[in-house]
Amino acid sequence: MNNTVYGVSVDAANAEKLARFWAEALGRDVAAGASTEFATLDPNGTTPRLSFHHVPEPKSVKNRLHLDLISPTFEADTDRLLALGATRIRDLTQGSARWTTFADPEGNEFDLIAG
Repeated sequence: MNNTVYGVSVDAANAEKLARFWAEALGRDVAAGASTEFATLDPNGTTPRLSFHHVPEPKSVKNRLHLDLISPTFEADTDRLLALGATRIRDLTQGSARWTTFADPEGNEFDLIAG
């Protein structure tokens, strides 16, 4: 098998706006040419590629796939994500693992793991 994950695509009401949230959240730049229809984060050698595509319908159910972020400065990054427009959904602990589930500005869930 020679397949490799090239990237992750995210549906959005406004591709550029959502790409800007994720660029700030991940410390990356939005690639040139971003629009409300399509935007991608500048890969800068970082994988996977994140692309955002306009779709007409709003998000209506829980994601079947989500991003897991890990942070050694969990509390500071929690505050930063909230200031960027994320919404805290729930805090979870399982054994020694701790994480928070958030929603991005368009309601897509993602986790921040303390690490």
